[in-house]
This record gives sequence, C-alpha cells and structure tokens, in this order.
Amino acid sequence: MDSTIYKSVSTRRSLKYNYFFSAPAAGKPVLLFVHGFPSTSYDWRYQVTFFKEKGYGLIVPDMLGYGGTDKPTDAVDYKSGLIAQDLVDILDAEKINKAIAVGHDWGSVVVSRLANYFPDRFIAFAFLAVGYSPPSTMKFAESYAKATEIAGRELFGYWHFFAEDGAPELIEKDIDSFYSLVLPDDPKVWISDLTPRGACKAWIEGNKKTKLASYLPENEIERQKTEILKGGLTGPVNYYRTKVFDLDLEDVQAIPQENIVIHKPVFLATALQDYVALAPMQKAATVQSAKGPLTIKDFDTSHWIMWQEKEKLNQGLLLWIQGLVL
Repeated sequence: MDSTIYKSVSTRRSLKYNYFFSAPAAGKPVLLFVHGFPSTSYDWRYQVTFFKEKGYGLIVPDMLGYGGTDKPTDAVDYKSGLIAQDLVDILDAEKINKAIAVGHDWGSVVVSRLANYFPDRFIAFAFLAVGYSPPSTMKFAESYAKATEIAGRELFGYWHFFAEDGAPELIEKDIDSFYSLVLPDDPKVWISDLTPRGACKAWIEGNKKTKLASYLPENEIERQKTEILKGGLTGPVNYYRTKVFDLDLEDVQAIPQENIVIHKPVFLATALQDYVALAPMQKAATVQSAKGPLTIKDFDTSHWIMWQEKEKLNQGLLLWIQGLVL
C-alpha cells in the first residue's frame, strides 16, 4: 500500500486518524475496510490492490490505537459507538455520502455499530470471521458464561489477560512469542493456549513459540510486528477493556430499537478453522439480525481469511458487491 496516498483527518472529538484513500472511478462505490486486533490498515493490502485495480473507491484507516492514528490510553475512548462516529467523520471529510463497510475481528464490531447508529450512510455491510455483533446490555461476566456454555469450552479467556495492568508491556517484551500465538500455522493452538483463562499469559510469560502461519511471507509478519511495536499495545488492548469493564453498556442502550436489526444487504464470511469466532455462532447471530438480503460464504481457513484465502475472498466480495443496488 502506497504510503504517499495516505491522508489524515481530525475527528469531531479531536482525534487524528491516518487512512489510505483512493477515489472511486465513475459509477463505482467506496469501500470502507475496518481492521481488528492486532493490526493496521496494512491488513487489507491484498484487498486494496484487488479492488483499486477495478476502480472501487477505498478508505482504509489505521484504527484508533494503531499505526499513524492517535493512541489515547483511556479505554473509554475506545467505545465502539465513538469509533463508529470517527469513521463517519472520515466519510464526511471525503464528502462520501454512502459507502460499503467491510470489517474483520474488532472491525466487525465497529461495522456493527455503523449499522446501528448510521444505517443511512451505508449501502451494505460485510463481516469477516466475526459476524454481526448486536448491541447487548448483558455484562461481560454474563456473556462470557453464556458463550462458554454454548461452545462447551471457554472462548474469551485471553480477554481477561488483555484487561490486566501490565499486559501491554508483557506482550511488547515477548512480541515474537505473542505473534506465534496470534498467527500459528496450526489454528487449533488457540483451543489450548489462547482461549482458556490464564493460558495466553502463561504462553507469553514462558516465551513459548510455535510455527508461524505458512500462508504469510516472513517479511510481512515482521512488518506487522514492527508496526504494532511502534505504537505499543496499550491502545489495542483497550478494545478488550471496554468490554471486560462494561464501559459501553450505557451507550448501546441509546441505539434505536429499529436499528438493532440490519435491513441493508449483509455479507458474512465465516472461518471454519477459527476457534474463537466459531462459525456456527457467527452465523446464528447474523442470521437472526440480518433482515435484508443475506449472503453467507464459508471459508476453510483460520481467523485470517483475508490472507489465507485472499483470492477466494476477493472474488466472493466482488460478486456480492456487483449484485448490490447502488
């Protein structure tokens, strides 16, 4: 991704966002790509190349806490509704009336809030690996227990570690160990060493390592690590802290009831080897709330669909976008 065509904007809450921008060709919509954890706009490099060549407009921000975007240290600043407003501020700065939002991981949570708070600003919504996340007033302890019961095992044990004081520094100190757990060649490592409570911390404290994902070149993984270390992990883990500490419960109560479901077209790409965002659970939540046209595609990949099956994902998204009424 060409660093010379990045731009920056100050949002209404005076936070600077850094983002890749490419104007659309005549008749083409703008795609807003929203990355997750632990990432930057560089996550979308394969999608940017593919869709830019086809004339689609692109807005690809470094999300709050990452890359060239501001990195406030207070977890309150990372509430998903506030970040959704930040992204609409970017659309406003570029004079984009409507866009198609595509999210992955925590980006899917933010895209969910775009659908809740700003449905009229979007043509459609796409969710990768993590499906639509309906607003909930359930406290984290309750949702943790419910997810554990449904899955038959813990899914979010590592969230507790990320919410601890000192977690960012520990991750930064043993970044190679951390990345081998984030990007393992065998995705089942997540079952034993990520999702049980205490396992992720024990992995990093023990400086454990496993083979890195073979579908990514080593230089690309090293670039990701370098970019994350530049800004540190305090901002990124704040996405988890907003949930663990129930910081956004009051905000989601303000979402209009009619906006809790999505009436616009939805695309869901599930990752069948994702052992956190389990495909059946992601489908169930999305099917229940997507009241407009719904397209679901299964990918036999780990969590990182946009890298592991980039060609199939790009083609799937393209076919879906081409079928939308713009």
